Amino acid sequence: MEEIHIITEEKQAAFLSWLAAGEKEEATIKKYGHDVRALSLWLDGSEATKEKVTEYKRYLHEVKGREATGVNAAIAAINSFFSFTEWVIKLKPLKIQKQTFKAKEKELTKAEYDRLLTAAGTKGKKRLNLIMQTICSTGIRVSELEFITVEAVSFGEVTVTNKGKTRTVFIPKELKPLLLNYAKGKGISSGYIFITKNGKPVNRSNIWADMKKLCEEAGVAASKVFPHNLRALFARVFYGIDKDIMRLADILGHSDVNTTRIYLMESGENHRRRVNSLGLVMKNITEYRFCDTNLQ
Repeated sequence: MEEIHIITEEKQAAFLSWLAAGEKEEATIKKYGHDVRALSLWLDGSEATKEKVTEYKRYLHEVKGREATGVNAAIAAINSFFSFTEWVIKLKPLKIQKQTFKAKEKELTKAEYDRLLTAAGTKGKKRLNLIMQTICSTGIRVSELEFITVEAVSFGEVTVTNKGKTRTVFIPKELKPLLLNYAKGKGISSGYIFITKNGKPVNRSNIWADMKKLCEEAGVAASKVFPHNLRALFARVFYGIDKDIMRLADILGHSDVNTTRIYLMESGENHRRRVNSLGLVMKNITEYRFCDTNLQ
């Protein structure tokens, strides 16, 4: 008898356990669980067939108006679920035209970063100030802040294990005393430096929300202010000095150098300034007489 593919709560729970066993990040597990649950609610108890799930993909894009990148992220989660259940269903992602430039309103500049640090200091947000400095000066992911311990900072380098890869992250010499003095002031003699009142590592959502609260005082657009943009700023500044994309990929913990290239994408405005400064256009062209007026 052919199996009927119904997305039950039991299957969803088993899927999340499977992801956890595969050492997926907590944020990934949460995101995948949310996307599969959303599909289940949309199906409303009906069978998951290739036709129905394809219709759901169109629904997300055309009815809900979700951007292609968001739809593709949901597709990745749904395909992972189908792989787990061994149901022979696989969605194709939407085709996305490769972007040459990053939108200007999303690129965080060094000057804006400095203003965010100043705003955090003005508001007495020392922990937030140091979290931003730590991410931006080392290039770590916000989820990797738990590896910033008193022991690692005292040693001057951090061993980070994430996504099946282990890498060494160096603590800048200027940052080391700032972190150790902060820990000492908080009575933290060992373990995590950035913790909540309950002693647990800080949560990325709290960091994101706290950063957003700095926008108005710092005079920085909210669209630019989120933890991952600090990591991207590190990548651009590092590459501007070192010019070695392979080394940068290793430092960031990227398996694919094409991911690193995305980090280095600049706004079109920067490219425009470079083009305008090349000096390759002849000025005062009207002073010259051309023999062939039909010259193309």
